Amino acid sequence: MIRERAYPVDPWHIRETRLDLDLLAQSESVFALANGHIGIRGNLDEGEPHGLPGTYLNSFYELRPLPYAEAGYGFPESGQTMVNVTNAKLMRLLVDDEPFDVRYGELRSHERVLDLRAGTLERTVEWVSPSGQAIRVRSVRMVSFTQRSVVAFLYEVEPLDGPSRLILQSELVANEQLPPMSKDPRVAAVLDHPLQAEEMLEQRTGGLLVHRTKASDLRMAAAMEHLVETPGKHAVTTEGHPDWLRTTVACKLEPGQKLRVVKLAAYGWSSHRSLPAVRDQVGAALASARLDGWEGLVEAQREYLDAFWDHSDVKVEGDPEVQQAVRFGLFHTLQAGARAEQRPIGSKGLSGPGYDGHTFWDAETFVLPALTYTQPSAAADVLRWRHSTLDLARERAQTLGLQGAAFPWRTIRGQECSAYWPAGTAGFHIGADIADAVRRYVQATGDYDFEREIGLELLVETARLWRSLGHHDRHGRFHIDGVTGPDEYTAVVDDNIYTNLLAQQNMLTAADAAKRHPDLARKLGVDEEETASWRDAAASVHIPFDKELGVHQQSEGFTRLQEWDFENTPPEAYPLLLNYPYFDLYRKQVVKQADLVMAMYIRGDAFTPEEKARNFAYYDARTVRDSSLSACVQAVMAAEVGHLELAHDYLGEAALMDLHDLHQNSRDGLHIASLAGTWISLVAGLGGMRDFNGQLSFAPRLPSRINNLEFSLLWRGLRLRVNVTAEDVTYSLRNGGGSARLVLQHHGKDVEVTQVKPVTVPIPPAHPVGPAPTQPAGRAPVRRMTS
Repeated sequence: MIRERAYPVDPWHIRETRLDLDLLAQSESVFALANGHIGIRGNLDEGEPHGLPGTYLNSFYELRPLPYAEAGYGFPESGQTMVNVTNAKLMRLLVDDEPFDVRYGELRSHERVLDLRAGTLERTVEWVSPSGQAIRVRSVRMVSFTQRSVVAFLYEVEPLDGPSRLILQSELVANEQLPPMSKDPRVAAVLDHPLQAEEMLEQRTGGLLVHRTKASDLRMAAAMEHLVETPGKHAVTTEGHPDWLRTTVACKLEPGQKLRVVKLAAYGWSSHRSLPAVRDQVGAALASARLDGWEGLVEAQREYLDAFWDHSDVKVEGDPEVQQAVRFGLFHTLQAGARAEQRPIGSKGLSGPGYDGHTFWDAETFVLPALTYTQPSAAADVLRWRHSTLDLARERAQTLGLQGAAFPWRTIRGQECSAYWPAGTAGFHIGADIADAVRRYVQATGDYDFEREIGLELLVETARLWRSLGHHDRHGRFHIDGVTGPDEYTAVVDDNIYTNLLAQQNMLTAADAAKRHPDLARKLGVDEEETASWRDAAASVHIPFDKELGVHQQSEGFTRLQEWDFENTPPEAYPLLLNYPYFDLYRKQVVKQADLVMAMYIRGDAFTPEEKARNFAYYDARTVRDSSLSACVQAVMAAEVGHLELAHDYLGEAALMDLHDLHQNSRDGLHIASLAGTWISLVAGLGGMRDFNGQLSFAPRLPSRINNLEFSLLWRGLRLRVNVTAEDVTYSLRNGGGSARLVLQHHGKDVEVTQVKPVTVPIPPAHPVGPAPTQPAGRAPVRRMTS
């Protein structure tokens, strides 16, 4: 599955050493910059050629119709699609009267470098125009982490072998033409020119555009200003129209002279504030950026990332590809959520329009674990966003005839946007995933104020959903029927173990939280009888088990289904959902992505080691990984049951998902969950980190091709550093003073760690239970050479 390396291996940089026009869209995703509020794809400065232009604001969307062949009660009526907003990236250059375009003339050299420590994308080009004028262009761009509304660009041009007349046209462009993204003409009509002009202001060195969406009625503003440095005579002018502004800089330069332009841009949007308020917001953001200037913005960006890497970096010795990839993944995970500030994290972050910009369960289950232990404030903000949509989730539950809150399978604003009811209606596990994220955050941070203000209500309303959705049979067992678990190839089933176990945890966590905060629980209408009903249901949750095979059933009856014919499934037939009817997938033992295996990771306290080993072997042989969410989880469980080399192979697949474009869809945006999953594969997989019942524990073991693994995480205000070698592991605290102490478990034994005294303990050898698991024919992860 892994193809030739697209980027040289470098521990802190993603470097493109030649421009491949056939892979522009993929590189635009890889080189995307964002801060959780603004996202800009890595398009070339001059705008053309491009794969897929894109500039995004978190949660800025347009409504669109949802097509149905047949209508049904409770089906969502409209969808939400992330809008490509006003583009501030454009810097068109003319050398004399010839446009700088890499498709013409001679491209002597072209390099782009994403610097993961500086948070910048730098481009260096040498180009000779068709008439023989040679120039060098250097550009640097950044989306500020410290000033959430600001994007900044540095653009430098110098002639190389003769005098040149240079014309630089810097633009703001709304409603730019995009490649078609939908075959549905109704959807295409909505996305064609989605922004209506409201105001345009122009000044000599920049200006501002204000637009509004037609149906969702959201208002946005974008503004720009230019700081120009060049020797000798030059002219700066700006002209504007409702959908574009253009600032033009004209000058004449000799070899050795440079034109240097700093472009500052600011974005803001609101669903409530007036036009003057939004306009003034971006004006203030520009003033703040102007105060710091280019050098100040770059310095602040570096300081922000220095602090992030100081407590979040993962060091991998022996596998340089994974070392580069885990830092790339952490950087993009940070970009997706750092300044989201009570807005969601989409499955593609702000790197592309894939999945319409929607957020799924990916956020709570894959992205938030990485953020909880490295950037907990960002994780809390996503949960605050979920809490802000609680009324919509209650309405959805009422529509479905249920109590509590039914959170959407996919959404931007909080309404269900899935037209596919086996997921959009039956994928109820999203509620338990949110509850699990609340549990994890409170447990890791000790932030009980958050639990009171946000967490308790989320826990209560999701627990109420499970109690009304499930039922007791005549033997007293509690069943949850007609649901879809993580495996979308096995839909609308009874007693999906992942769903049941997370619902069980959800109800118990809600009951415990209500006991901690009885005054607030009473205000929510929770009494002792209700919490007792949650505990009773949790205690009697049915967990299907096949006694003959000695394995758990992913859902009731799964192990009696017909086997899929993997041997006669050609490689080109994957992903299966694009080549076989869902009807065929639903009735056979074929797994799209880790489901029961996922349950064994998140609820590992519900299985014995022997059960985990047998279950993993059984389901690994039936999992085709048609989802990018699978490899990281399989890496975790392969490591836990002792198959370390297989864990390393799965880790490589998760880590290189986008850098090697393994699923051939990175052009639409990066797989943020898989990028965060690389951290999970290393920390929870090879590091063996778990947090069951408030107890932090580790069971680290390394495969033969990795010599050392070092990572940090935050636990209740303490920074714990874990350094793993083949023989032993050292636990140390980096803050908290001499009185700070942390009791953790290492391979089942208590270890006390203080800042004064790091602890080094031996690692017991792995003892795999049974032979190495097998995978479906042609679907085994690739074993890479690591040097």
